[in-house]
Amino acid sequence: MSRMLVLAYGAIAYVMFLGTLVYAIGFVGGIGVPKTIDSGAIGSIRNAIAIDLGLLGLFAVQHSVMARPAFKRWWTRIVPPVAERSTYVFASNLLLLLIFWQWRPMPTLIWNVEQPIMAASLWALSGLGWLIALVSTFLINHFDLFGLRQVYLHFSGQPYTAIPFSAPWLYRMVRHPLVLGFLIAFWATPRMSWGHLLFAAVVTAYVLVALRLEERDLLAYHGETYSAYQRQVRMLVPIPNSARQDSSP
Repeated sequence: MSRMLVLAYGAIAYVMFLGTLVYAIGFVGGIGVPKTIDSGAIGSIRNAIAIDLGLLGLFAVQHSVMARPAFKRWWTRIVPPVAERSTYVFASNLLLLLIFWQWRPMPTLIWNVEQPIMAASLWALSGLGWLIALVSTFLINHFDLFGLRQVYLHFSGQPYTAIPFSAPWLYRMVRHPLVLGFLIAFWATPRMSWGHLLFAAVVTAYVLVALRLEERDLLAYHGETYSAYQRQVRMLVPIPNSARQDSSP
């Protein structure tokens, strides 16, 4: 595959990610997009739960399996190593779009905050969550995370160099501010339906498992450096953790 094609592939995957992210904000928040988490034809609750769990399960399997080092070693025998991250991003985008398209709504409300100040506060908190998630990607090199740096270096004839371990700003508060931002965005809403609750609860359960797998890989890669970081910083709860000797949330 030529350098230009690899660059174009990576750029397409990245632009697709940007569009998917914007749609996800509207999908979860129920604003500005044709299909939201609570819109669409309403059918059997049992079928809705089965389909929605299946969709989230597909995304969870893809997102975790393709991130494991063993899978990457096998996968890069098929795809160029330089395009591995872009392929991961591309596959994630496709599955998110499948979720948006095929999600079955369960719009019955569990809570509906109508008091203007409280509702606005929840919307603001959700927006803050999305902002935390986005800022977190730039703190650790946004373009490497989404594969664009890899394909650009390949295009310009430069060797790829791994991003060294660091813990800037938000990463000194929690080890996974990107995930924390998403969880805040998913749970902070003035209108919580059963469908929204299912989405938020399943995603939360998934990330708590997925983070354990990711931390195992990070510990194997960075060794004592990451082990010391685990002892100093909590996983998801931004509370000082210097005295702790474990890696609990």
